[in-house]
Amino acid sequence: MFRLVLIQLASTLVAAVVAGFIGGFPAFFSALLGGLCCVVPNGLFALRLLVGERTGSANPMTFMLGEFVKIALTVALLGAVVWLYRDLNWLALIAAFIIALKSYIILLIRH
Repeated sequence: MFRLVLIQLASTLVAAVVAGFIGGFPAFFSALLGGLCCVVPNGLFALRLLVGERTGSANPMTFMLGEFVKIALTVALLGAVVWLYRDLNWLALIAAFIIALKSYIILLIRH
């Protein structure tokens, strides 16, 4: 699970650098924030699964609750970015978010 989070982080950084070359610093920062809106909740969810596995408290209900919290945190982070960052580049934000979401395909191709 943490390998997926690292691949999401790496793909976010690559997308941010590409966006920065194309659109300058606001596009770089927008892409970085967009990718982190996906990476941070997934990292926290992976950490929660690891803790639940080690303590023996993992069950379907805690998984569903964790998934709900992950989705709510993703929406909250995206809302905070849109609300607080004035030089937002929407294309870079959405592109990096989608790239981070779909980066698990890299793991599927490798295996």
